Amino acid sequence: MGIVRISPFIAALTAATTVAAHGHVSHIVIDGLFYQGYDPTSFPYQANPPTVVGWATSQTDNGFVEPNSFANADIICHKSSVNAGGHAQVAAGSSISISWDTWPESHKGPMIDYLAACDGDCESADKAALAFFKIDEVGLIDDSASNGFWGSDVLIQNNNTWLVQIPSNIKAGNYVLRHETIALHSAGSANGAQAYPQCINLEVTGGGADVPAGTLATELYTPQDPGILVNIYTTGLAYTIPGPALIAGASSSVAQSSSAITATGTATVPGGGAAAPGTTTAAGTTTTAAAATTTAAAATSTAVVSTPTTLATSTRAAATSPTTAATTTTTTAAAATTTAAAEVGAQSLYGQCGMDAGKNYAGPTACAEGTCKSWNPYYYQCVATA
Repeated sequence: MGIVRISPFIAALTAATTVAAHGHVSHIVIDGLFYQGYDPTSFPYQANPPTVVGWATSQTDNGFVEPNSFANADIICHKSSVNAGGHAQVAAGSSISISWDTWPESHKGPMIDYLAACDGDCESADKAALAFFKIDEVGLIDDSASNGFWGSDVLIQNNNTWLVQIPSNIKAGNYVLRHETIALHSAGSANGAQAYPQCINLEVTGGGADVPAGTLATELYTPQDPGILVNIYTTGLAYTIPGPALIAGASSSVAQSSSAITATGTATVPGGGAAAPGTTTAAGTTTTAAAATTTAAAATSTAVVSTPTTLATSTRAAATSPTTAATTTTTTAAAATTTAAAEVGAQSLYGQCGMDAGKNYAGPTACAEGTCKSWNPYYYQCVATA
């Protein structure tokens, strides 16, 4: 049977029905610790939104940045982005599991990750001065599949989760992780590509001595780049991933898997402490004078990714995905300091709550205000009732 290609017209109609399904990064997991991301669909409407590791943005519709805006500030960390109030710590050489709330299958395209070193705290860094270097990229993997098998398809197969490795050779310090997918379903027309940049503050520990040269986000792409203006509905496509080349020491990608969550992490604010007492933290809980120390043993579980056996080679480093399934790996997390959950009574708004499916949590099961919402099998949170 020949390759079945859907016309751009039909694809556009399909895309129109999935606009509401555009996603955002809901949380990240580092060594078993769950860190909440910025939720553009709810945080802008809250009087006191949580302090999280993800940058704030104004795309309340889970929207995108169009190519005509690639030269302005919206492409840095999404529309009207504002520095995250806290950061998460990760060791150089370790991997970060980045989870999206959803992603539409029709929005095929590459997965790309960058880092930018901050001159001081990333919480107060000038976003326009951040110079990003590329640490990860996966574009078109198999052109023989219907409309191609892309990095975004791997994201979807891995439960809307992307695993990215922090290069072991970069110097310890504060960095902004710029995680991005570019939807190409309408990219055959001028200004048709859709960029979805997401930014996260990190403190990288250990590592080597490299601080690679970077590129300002406003100079990463142009609307005419072959990886931006491209018709993905043609056969024999040789796709060029946009942006600069990978830095030395970076892998084009790692075997994709899902990280088990063993505890809730708290965004660290400048100066090294957790959010001040009485304010909300990354997990939406209220901090106390003393934090409980939890040792998390994090087992990284494997998600089966049925990647086609024939891989297409891009003009950049090709993504050699597993033929049948990602390799099962196990990692042990270092001891982590987390905020103690309320011991008795009902949980406050945006605090963690416990349901039957909530694992590794023994705090309040009921909410004093709102309802207990499941973000994933391991984390439930009291949220305002619509």
